[in-house]
Order: sequence, then structure tokens, then C-alpha cells
Amino acid sequence: MPNYEYRPFDGSEEFSPQSADAVFDQLSEYLTDFGEEVLENLDRWEQENPEVTEMLVKRGLIEKDADGKYRVTPKGIKRVESKALEELFDARGKDKLGKHETRHRGAGQTVHEETKAYEYGDPVSNLNLHETMKNAMVRTGGGTPVEIAEGDFVVHDSEYQTACATVVLLDMSGSMSRYGKYGQAKKVAMALQGLVRGKYQGDFLKTVGFYTYASPLSEKELLYSAPKPVSIYDPQVRMTIPLDRPPGFVPEHFTNIHAGLQFARRILKKQPTANRQIIVITDGEPTAHVEDRSIQLIYPPSPRSAMATLKEAKRCANEGIHISSFALVEDYFYLGLVNFVQQMAQVTGGVAAYCNADDLGNMVVESFQKGRKSKRAL
Repeated sequence: MPNYEYRPFDGSEEFSPQSADAVFDQLSEYLTDFGEEVLENLDRWEQENPEVTEMLVKRGLIEKDADGKYRVTPKGIKRVESKALEELFDARGKDKLGKHETRHRGAGQTVHEETKAYEYGDPVSNLNLHETMKNAMVRTGGGTPVEIAEGDFVVHDSEYQTACATVVLLDMSGSMSRYGKYGQAKKVAMALQGLVRGKYQGDFLKTVGFYTYASPLSEKELLYSAPKPVSIYDPQVRMTIPLDRPPGFVPEHFTNIHAGLQFARRILKKQPTANRQIIVITDGEPTAHVEDRSIQLIYPPSPRSAMATLKEAKRCANEGIHISSFALVEDYFYLGLVNFVQQMAQVTGGVAAYCNADDLGNMVVESFQKGRKSKRAL
């Protein structure tokens, strides 16, 4: 469980001034865990501590919209993403030192220690001078001056990174509010946005939230988002929701991975790159799926929803989309979820992994980077 609690300030602790950035970082932590409702309290902040909100506004981190309500500015959103990425790689550095590349070798190119004979078109900047000189000396028998022939040249092997289109499918079902899972998953999605903006500017990245439905999330919507609250507690649910004429009340807390995959496939179909991937972050087996023009809500999880989801995953794979699935597992209750993501990996040839929320960041970012297929230079 999270070791903090969000509640209105009761005056029991003395207020100590902080920098605007520090105050905003604390605010963004609450936003990450609890969503847009945190912003509603800024009106009260303005009344009780006007210097705090004024400081944040002057720093350009928050502003008021046309309705007079506070919102986070694009500058503020970028700061949240950057902090999420910074925290993620701080954690990665403690456990996996050296895994994250920090030295840029040129646009889209990675140089390896392996070498190969020079071929026409290879970059001269990749020349391995030591091996080239050694070849010349072996061929001529030594002595000076060393005469280098065309056949002596050796270059470092290299690979060229291709642009990648990625859709992150983020579970927004009701159970994601437990154990701080949604806050961690959301932070990972924001870190990926910061990573793409800073290092992979040629990439396409989109986050799609899935629950009873599935919908795309802008950077602002992602920051403001929260899991859908549980609205029915029946031990057994069988509901059909017509998409064309939905009823007035629709429980939104179900897990519709099927709809998320459909949405992601349609998005990726429009991307010109052949290198496409879907990253699924979930904590539950499918409890909903799309059937004709309706959504079927079924709880406990049914093979019917599982088969529809696996069929859509297979369709994604057949269209050349790589799928990596991450199951947030907290206890033995999640055995069915582990089995499901393993099935999805089997039918797609993709990746399945299970972890707790604290380990999610390392695994997702490594999968994202490995999923960016590379074309080895000939």
C-alpha cells in the first residue's frame, strides 16, 4: 500500500516556504496518484496561501483556464514527465548500472565493438585504426613506413535505429487503484513520453486507457487521469452494452483489453513505419470484450472474453505489431492473470512479464528500447 495519504490541510503542521519547483513536484505526485480532483483544491490554496499559487503561476507551471479553474501548463506537464524519467533511471542505475545508453553516437546509429572488413559506403568515422594497421603490418611483414592497402581497412560494425510507433495500453479498471498500481503505471507512461521527446524524436508514441471502453489520452489527460471507480459489487455480472444506444448507467471499471488492442491496431495502421509495437500494462484478466456493436461485461473473468482478446492480439501480430504485456501481480490471486499474459505471448510471439508496481518501470522501458528493432548495416 502507498505510505502516504492525500487529504486537505488541517493546519496541524507549520507551513514552510519552498521553491515553486519543489511545491509543484509535490503537487504532481498527488496528481499522479489521485488524478484531476487534486486540482480542485488549488482554489482553496489560493484563498489560504495565495503566495503559493501565485508563485506557481509566475513560474509558468499552472494557469487558469477560461472557466477560471486551475490547470497544469504544457511546461508543467513536461516537468512531470522529466521528473518521472529522472526517477526511473535513478532507480535503474542502482540495480542495472550501465544498461542505459547516455552517449549519443550520431543520428540513429549505434557503434559496436565487433569489427568487419570495410565495404564501400561504410562510414570512415567507424574506422578501427588498430586492426587496420595490424592487417597492413601482417601483410607487408612489418617495417616502416607502413603501407596500407584497400583490403586492410577494418571498421566497427554498426546498426541503424529505425523510427518506431508505440501505443501504451494503460489499464484504468477499478482494481488499479489498489497498492498504488495506477500511479506507478501512469508515471511509467509519462516517463516514456519524456524519453521519446528527449532521445527518440522521430518516434510516435500514444497512450490509450482501457476500462469498459478504450480511449486515447493526451499528455494532459494522462496526467489528470485516475482509475474508474467501482460502481457495482455484484459477485456475478452479465451485461450487454449497445455501443450505438448505451443506457444511462454504464459501469466503467471493467477490464476491456480487447477494445484497447483494437484501438491500438487502428492507430498503428496509420503510421508509416514498419516498426510498430504495443505495450500492455494491466492488473487483471479481461472482464469485457467487444462483440458486433456491443460491449459484453462478464465477471468473474470468462473464457469468452479471453478468446476474443487473444484473437485480436493474434490479428495485431499478423499485421506485424509486436506486443509486450506486463501483469501487475501482488499476490496468489493473480495466477489467472499470469496465465493469460503468457497465452497472449504464445499466440503473438511477443513478450510476457509479471512484476509488482515498483519494478514496472525498469521492465517497460527495457522492453520499449528493445522493441525498437534495428537494421544492421551491411
